[in-house]
Order: sequence, then structure tokens, then C-alpha cells
Amino acid sequence: MTDRTATVTFSDGSPSIVFPVLPGTIGPDVIDIRALYGKTGKFTYDPGFLSTASCSSAITYIDGDKGELLYRGYPIEELATRSDYLEVCHLLLYGDLPTADQKARFYPLVTRHTMVNEQMQFFLRGFRRDAHPMAVMTGLVGAMSAFYPDSINLQDAHQRDISAIRLIAKMPTLVAMAYKYSVGQPYMYPRNDQSYAANFMRMMFATPCEDYKPNDVLVRAMDRIFILHADHEQNASTSTVRMCASSGTNPFAAIAAGVACLWGPAHGGANEACLNMLYDIQRQGGVAKIGEFIAKAKDKNSSVKLMGFGHRVYKNYDPRAKLMRETCYEVLGELGLGDDPLFKLAMALEKIALEDDYFVSRKLYPNVDYYSGIVQKAIGIPVQLFTAIFALARTVGWIAQLNEMVSDPEYKIGRPRQLYTGATRREVVPLAQRG
Repeated sequence: MTDRTATVTFSDGSPSIVFPVLPGTIGPDVIDIRALYGKTGKFTYDPGFLSTASCSSAITYIDGDKGELLYRGYPIEELATRSDYLEVCHLLLYGDLPTADQKARFYPLVTRHTMVNEQMQFFLRGFRRDAHPMAVMTGLVGAMSAFYPDSINLQDAHQRDISAIRLIAKMPTLVAMAYKYSVGQPYMYPRNDQSYAANFMRMMFATPCEDYKPNDVLVRAMDRIFILHADHEQNASTSTVRMCASSGTNPFAAIAAGVACLWGPAHGGANEACLNMLYDIQRQGGVAKIGEFIAKAKDKNSSVKLMGFGHRVYKNYDPRAKLMRETCYEVLGELGLGDDPLFKLAMALEKIALEDDYFVSRKLYPNVDYYSGIVQKAIGIPVQLFTAIFALARTVGWIAQLNEMVSDPEYKIGRPRQLYTGATRREVVPLAQRG
């Protein structure tokens, strides 16, 4: 309860109404308007939910003006440098970083669930080999409810926990299978003696005739990509997962809905769009054409966009981008790619944009998508697979958000309202009389 209130007055003579103001532990206060329609017959209007809190959550906090991102209170900078992805998974799922005993139980639990039902291979063969990996992943994740029917009851906390472990464990296997299928190579089964990130990279790049030897720098880079993308508050795909699960559907279906939403180029597809932008500049002449490209990006009458810069929430430097930038230079240095034309182009574009008053004044800093795409390309991951890897990493955040919503005693099926602007009531005229 709260003793703080906000009073809304109306210019049409309707009586004023008082709403409670709910404080968060940090961040903006929230005006609780749940009684608005019942007392006034009016809705609020907020396209894109720019000023609407759709839920209460204790998982992730973002301060876009400060450039701050917290998972369960821990700064992303500390998690990315002091923890690994599975520790972050434990944190997001259960509220705390694991103790030594919890880690000893949690890690093997995930590792021993990395294999998928063998029938998934036959299901995968129904797709065209040139299908976009996100189209394949949407189908595979949704199909898991048919392969694992013993953990699809959303209202059963134990079943939700089982499906959570299954999803976290099997997503790398499914992504690697989708990749192998697209290039016509045999699937590589997971190995229980590898770390989460190393196991994924081995399934991606090993073949039956030649094993993959993990490079510590590259494995750590992949693990950091997973950590930085693990959750990001109430974004489009997370809101989709919550909305989908609010109907009581099974966890696999809800996560598949999140995968589908993430596919959009304005969301999870941004790093793919960023690399494609760099390829376009390279085809037009490379570094020498950056000035021309920047001029087009600043022209409001041009359709050219500077991808990988700016963010809906962050009006400061994205803290994930700073970490990914460090990782980017580590990877390029490890692989000796500092002189690669594409990467030289990316670094030159970054430098020019960061020094241009047009972008600086508008707080259009490089975001995490800009650098993560470059890192993944350097590691050898094809551009089309970038968003699938984002989905792999974000799965734990989606599950944590889903679990939090289902456990909330105030949770209801999602049902947004609308401002109706269509025709008023009219009668159906017989066909012969319609002019």
C-alpha cells in the first residue's frame, strides 16, 4: 500500500479521480490506474507502451539515461567479467548467484539435458535447407511441447522448472542442428565434458572427421554474448512471452512466440541488419565511402539508416556495448583480423560516428548489436544465425519473466484496450440496394 496519490481532473466536467502512486525500489514511480475505466469509462492511450508499466518485476532494471543495466541488482559489467552464463541463468531463474553447492547441482542438471529427442532430426528435415534459421527455430521450439509433454502444465511449478532446464540446455543443440542442416553437414551431439559455450561452438564447427578445439578467447567471447543478451526488461519479445503465457499456454509455445517476435529487424534482427549494412558499404567502396554513407544517414529524406547505433531505452552509451567492444577487439586480435577489410570498415565507421556532432547530440551511440555482429562474424558464425543465437541467450530471461508472471497473484490474461476510430453502427443493406 502507499499513501502517495495522483489526482486526475477532467475538462469536461467529470469528477476528479485519485489514483495511488506505487514506488519501485529504484526507477520511476508508477500511477496505478487499474480503476480508471471502472470509475470513468475511459482508457489511457499509449501507442508502443512508451509510458505504461505492464507488470511489476524484480528481475531486470534499466536506467537508459545513466546507461545502467542490472540483473537482480547486479551490474551487467560485473556479471560479464566475474561470472559465466550458467551462473547468470541461475541468478535470473532463482534470484541469486549460485553458492558452490548450488553450482555443483545446477551445472550438471543443465549439461545432462543437452541432447534432444532423436525424432527432432526427422522434424527438421521437413524444412527447406535454405530456410531462415529463425523460421526453423520457431518451429523447433514450438514442437518441443509435442516431444516433452510431461512438462507443459504452466500452472505446475515443478513442470515449469523442468521445462526451464530443458529449454536452456537444448537451445544450443537446436541452433547448432539448424545450422548443420542448412550447410548439409552431419549433426554433432553435445558433449557433457564441455562448458556451455564451448559445447555450443563444438556442435557448430566440429565434424565427424575433424573435432573442434575450443579457443579460450573465443569461448569467453561467446559466453559474454550469452550473458549480455540474457534479459532486457519488458522489451517486445519478453512482453510477447508474458502475453502468450498469460493465456495459460505451455512454456514451449510461449518461448516459441518470443522467438518469432525476436526475429524482427527492429529487435533481435538488428545485428544481422548491421552486418548487412557494412557489406553494402563495402560493396560501394569501403572506408572511402563512409562519409557519403554518413551524409545519407543524416538526410531526413533518405531511406538510409545507420544500423547498430542508438536504442529505444538507452540515451547514453549502452553498457553492454562497452563490454562487447572490449570483447570485439580481443577477438579480432586473437584471430589476427585487425587488417580485415570488413572489420577495418566497421571500426572506421564507429570512430567517425562517435565524433560526429549529429549523432553525439542525438545520443546515437553504438549499441550491443553493432559489436556482437562483428564478433560473431569473426568467430565464423554466419550472419543469418545471429538472431537464433540471440534467442538462445534470451531464453533464460523469457523463462524467468514467464515464471514471475505466473507466480504473481495479480496476474491476469493480457487484454490491451484500444481507441476505436472505425465506422459507427450501421445496417447491412441488401446487395441489390448497395450503391
